Parts: sequence; structure tokens; C-alpha cells
Amino acid sequence: MKKITLALSMVLFTVAAAFAQIEKPVTWSYAAKKVSKTEAVLYLKATIDDKWHIYSQNVKDGGPVKTTFAFSPSKDFSLVGKTAEPKAITKYEDTFKMNVSFFEKTVVFQQKVKLNKAATTVKGKVEFMVCNDRQCLPPEEVAFSIPVK
Repeated sequence: MKKITLALSMVLFTVAAAFAQIEKPVTWSYAAKKVSKTEAVLYLKATIDDKWHIYSQNVKDGGPVKTTFAFSPSKDFSLVGKTAEPKAITKYEDTFKMNVSFFEKTVVFQQKVKLNKAATTVKGKVEFMVCNDRQCLPPEEVAFSIPVK
């Protein structure tokens, strides 16, 4: 009887631990493409699980945490303009009592850079918040390192 109770307890704890894992509904991937000897485009792609979304860089104050990119300064490159994003979905969200712009499934942000060196690595971090129709997870910051060759 003790063995059965012990086995059932272990199964119960294993199942509970599986459900208690931290949710990570967004994964990031990065690439760079040289468009000339002195210019490249960085691609920062978010792949978002079904029923989740991340917010645009252009969310007004009082709303959710907008997606922001911070690039580490370097003498090897300089940023050209702002980070571009595709057209977002805009809808009223009761949670924030305002219209907000967001992305579902996948989104690719683009940043042009002027190269001062033939090959370099662009480093930085992206901060974003992910929500679904029931909850929002705390804002997350992810570091990136993108080789440009």
C-alpha cells in the first residue's frame, strides 16, 4: 500500500511540475543581410504562440509595455533611422481601456545600419510584453547578438 501511495504521489508531483513551468510564448531569431559594402539590414523576428500577441513600438502612454530595441553603441556601425515594423493589428482592449497595436503569430522588425567595418557584431536587447485574452506576462528583456559579415 505504501508503494502505491508513493507512486501516486510521485505521479501527482510530476504532473503538477509540468503545469507549473514558466510560459515562454515568444521566441526571437535574428539575421543580417548586407545591402552594400557599407550598409546592412538587421532582421529581428518574434515567433509568437497561438492566442498570444506582442505590442507595437508605437503604443501610447497608459497602455501595455511597448516593444523597444536598445542597440549597444559601437564604433563599428551606426544606426540609420528607427527600427521599422510592419502594419500592426489595432483593436480596443478592455484591459487598457484604449486602442492598442499588436502582432500575432510572427513579426519581423528591421533596422538599417551603416557599417564602419567590413564585419561586425551588433549587440543589444529587446524588451516586450506578451498577452493573451486572459492574462499578460510581465515584460521580458532578451539580449541579442547579430553577426554582420
